[in-house]
Amino acid sequence: MFEKLSDRLDQAIRTLKGQGRITENNVSETMKEIRRALLDADVGFKIAKEFTEEVKTKALGQDVIKSVSPGQLLIKIMNEELTRLMGKEASPLALKPNGTSVVLMSGLQGSGKTTFTGKLALLLKSQGKKVLMVACDVYRPAAVDQLKILGEQIGVPVYAEPDQKNPVLIATQAVKQAKTEGYSVVLVDTAGRLAVDEAMMNEISEIHASIQPDQTLFVVDAMTGQDAVNTAAAFNQRLNFDGVVLTKMDGDARGGAALTISYTVGKPIKYVSTGEKLQALDVFHPDRMANRILGMGDVVSLVEKAQQQINAEEAARLQKKISKNQFDLQDFYEQIQQIKKMGNMKDLLGMIPGVGKAIKDMDFSDEMFKQTEAIIQSMTPLERREPEILNGSRRERIARGSGTKVQEINQLLKQFGEMKQMMRKMNGGMPGGAMGQAMGRMRSPFGRS
Repeated sequence: MFEKLSDRLDQAIRTLKGQGRITENNVSETMKEIRRALLDADVGFKIAKEFTEEVKTKALGQDVIKSVSPGQLLIKIMNEELTRLMGKEASPLALKPNGTSVVLMSGLQGSGKTTFTGKLALLLKSQGKKVLMVACDVYRPAAVDQLKILGEQIGVPVYAEPDQKNPVLIATQAVKQAKTEGYSVVLVDTAGRLAVDEAMMNEISEIHASIQPDQTLFVVDAMTGQDAVNTAAAFNQRLNFDGVVLTKMDGDARGGAALTISYTVGKPIKYVSTGEKLQALDVFHPDRMANRILGMGDVVSLVEKAQQQINAEEAARLQKKISKNQFDLQDFYEQIQQIKKMGNMKDLLGMIPGVGKAIKDMDFSDEMFKQTEAIIQSMTPLERREPEILNGSRRERIARGSGTKVQEINQLLKQFGEMKQMMRKMNGGMPGGAMGQAMGRMRSPFGRS
């Protein structure tokens, strides 16, 4: 989402690189470019002006020491101000330590409330919570069915009353039942409208009053730009919600909503949804997002994602195999499956400092793994464990089975050998060597469809 903004900010800051010191003139010129970049990113003029004036004031008020260039100092100040603009620090979902917590979803139709409800349910379930989802959208066709399908996919029950058309009664009865049956979290999915209207606001207000949720979340499509900010303000006046959820952050929106919605309504962004997969939900960290916008990467989030997909026992097993040079194609295949669960490949690689700019024009998807997977699946268990036995006839058989060419088999084996050497030097790198393997895999174009 922030690719264009990152590029524009980088170009603006370059004007200070090579300068011996910060002056009124060179900072003013840089701030003009940064203000234009923010406006193009759909940041409101008032906020863009306040932001650049604050950065300029701080930049002129600091001396540049010999070991720090003016450009580096400006990046530091920009990082601090972007973090402040987006909410300063992460704000996790506040749930009761005991008893049943109720979370109410609000927002316009099409914002992604139902899908987010499923994603949040899966996240909470992975944390050991007993979760119940409640279908209160009685207007949108198949809304209840959609939530039930999500529930089946993640193994979370859904409370629904198909014959009941009063969402207030549905929500009230669901919460009552959840408390009786010992659920730790109840997620209430509500109906939206195409625009803010009085009927919609009255209904969501009645539901809110009847169930008295512990947390009320405003779910908004990040691709709607400043409209998202205006809608958030309208909902906050009626519900005084606890936090914002930004969906479709993997789209091509300009990013203005993510930058300013927290500052405008005075409420934190709690989660960001970054893809279609149900695992594609992250707690929002303003400081990490600021790092990514400024091209500094986000290694902490990358490590956390890797840790979520591989347990300590499996990590130790892989570490041992890597150190003994016993990592084989079966291990590689299994790690590909883990990497695919971590989210969008381009977003993952963009978390590595310096890599985001290098791959900005490249297209990545799960499709790129298919050829590699087909080749490995066409091997026997022995061939996966001992690829050195793959002679000419075996490679021809694998090529026929995978629909590839022998040259492509040869290329994969060569790259796998190079990757093993790199992994031994890294001694596994990140947890389980997962991302070390991913990067080794990504260093070449093999396997792209």
